[in-house]
Parts: sequence; C-alpha cells; structure tokens
Amino acid sequence: MSHGRNNIRAIFHVQAPDKGRRLDVFLSAQDPQRSRSQYKKWIESGRVLVNGQRVKCAYVLQKGDEVCVQVVDEAVSTEIIPEPMPLEVLFEDEDMIVVNKPAGLVVHPGAGHATGTLVHGLLAHCSRLASQGAPLRPGIVHRLDQETSGVVVVAKSDAAYLNLIDQFKGHAVRKTYLAFVYGTLPQCSGEIRTLIGRHPTNRKKMAVVDRLGKEAVTFWQVRQSWQDAISLLEVRIVTGRTHQIRVHCQDMGHPVVGDGTYGGGPRRARQIPNPAVQAAVTLHAPRTMLHAWRMALAHPRHGTPMAFEAPVPADFRGLWTALQEAVASPS
Repeated sequence: MSHGRNNIRAIFHVQAPDKGRRLDVFLSAQDPQRSRSQYKKWIESGRVLVNGQRVKCAYVLQKGDEVCVQVVDEAVSTEIIPEPMPLEVLFEDEDMIVVNKPAGLVVHPGAGHATGTLVHGLLAHCSRLASQGAPLRPGIVHRLDQETSGVVVVAKSDAAYLNLIDQFKGHAVRKTYLAFVYGTLPQCSGEIRTLIGRHPTNRKKMAVVDRLGKEAVTFWQVRQSWQDAISLLEVRIVTGRTHQIRVHCQDMGHPVVGDGTYGGGPRRARQIPNPAVQAAVTLHAPRTMLHAWRMALAHPRHGTPMAFEAPVPADFRGLWTALQEAVASPS
C-alpha cells in the first residue's frame, strides 16, 4: 500500500472464496465504510484496475486477480504516524502479532478516527506490518467493533497476510465470544443461520435479509441467566460478517446489553422488572457487552495449530458480580 498527499492506493489479491463475485460487490465487502455505489463510480472513472486493466463494475473475479484501487480521500489523513500506546500482546513473532484490544479502541483509521487507533499503536510497537490491505489498514485481516474487546490478530508480513485472509475467508479460524444479552433463551444452546446484508434504510447498520446478503452462521450456548432478564452467552461464529453477533442476537429478540444500535440500549434496560437487576445493568454496562474471548487458527508460515485467549475484561466481571448481588438481594 502506498500513499500520496491525498491519494490512497490499495491492492487486493483475490482468493478462492471470492472467485465468481462481481468486482463492485467484492470491493464494498472489503471496505464496509464505503458504499457499493461509491466503488461503482471509482470503477467507471478508472480508479480501479484489475491486473492493470480497466474493467466494468460487473467484471467477474477470478482467483489470483490483482485489484488495485487508487482513490482520493480527503476525510482521512493518508499518513499513519506511529503512536506509542499500551498494548496487551498475547503472541508475537516475525509473521503476526496477536493483541487483546480494549473496548473503546478503534482498530484502524477511518472517518472520524484519523489518530489513536490500534494500527497507530502497532506501528509504534512493530518494526513493520504487512503492506497489503484496504486503505489505511496495513496487516489488518479482520477487525472488532470499537466497543468490542478481545483477540485481534494482525499480519506482519505479506505472506502471512495472504494466508490469514485465506483462513478467515475459508472459515478455518475458530472464533468464540462472550456476550451479555437481554432475556432468557428458550433452550440452552442453538444455531442461527441467515443472510446478513446492509440495512434497507440505514447504511451504517446491517440486518438479516431475505436476499442479496451473505450467509452468516452463529452457534450459541447459555452459560448463566439472571431473573429472566439477562443471560451470558458463549457464542461461536463460523462466518465473520459485519456486526454478525449483534445482528443475530437482535434477530432472536435478545439484543446484546449496551448495544443501542441493535436494540440493547437504555430503553431496553428500563424494561427489566426487577429494580436491582435493572440498576446492575444501568450502572455496570458502559458499552456493548461483547468480548472476543478465544481464537484458534493455523500459524501462517508453518501451519502449527495455535489458540489465543483474551482475559475477561474488568467491566464484564463487574457486571457479572453486580448481577449476582442483585438476584441475591430482596427485590
């Protein structure tokens, strides 16, 4: 990836799972902050080349295609200046680094977040990150939402980047989360399998859709419940769609606690009939209560199975303790 004064150049190498997809659909999936119509304009104006040639929006991708995007982005600084910050490193070698991202930290630069992201901190910590990736996302092979805490793996070499991307897209990475949700689930475990796509009226949101979405598969099991009001779930996602767990929990009628975007905000908290439980949630759920707890994958160089675990954060422990005390006290 290279940068001019206001130009951002990103290169994508098409892997087997994306063979047969339209170019504009592929690009909008790589960069959810930009719309498909925006990419259509760039393709039509020649800012997107496939194997060095101009193509149409409906171009069907083949495995091995090189897609180069040259855009002008005035909303975000095109220079990433390393910023030292405390990082909880779970693993690091010459190919990748795995960190426990705290809630509140944005993974990579974007509109409204030109500084202070995890990428800025990683560039100060590491001698290098992989050069490949979407604009301003060196080495980023997956991401967590700003309010979600937990395991993030980042590629340090280009070879590792391509391998990890292939593992994520091939659903070879095992990802397990913890989530506090509203209500009591009707059974102790279950599976959700839907299509997820852009919300029909709000481009910043995702939604379960009937068509033109991507398959999203989520497995869940209940670890504990409190007063028919709150449940703690262990969630494993096979796919990695944008906002997948949050959307699936809302679709089940059990939104993630603290998630105002998908039905788990203060209004839902006020519906809890037990005043002690309601107070526990109001005081101890400062953000979307979702934690990327564990991740297992193959090392990108030698294929050795590896597993990483991010300790449960203090706010999760605080809410758990408050709920325990709330149900133990008289209503």
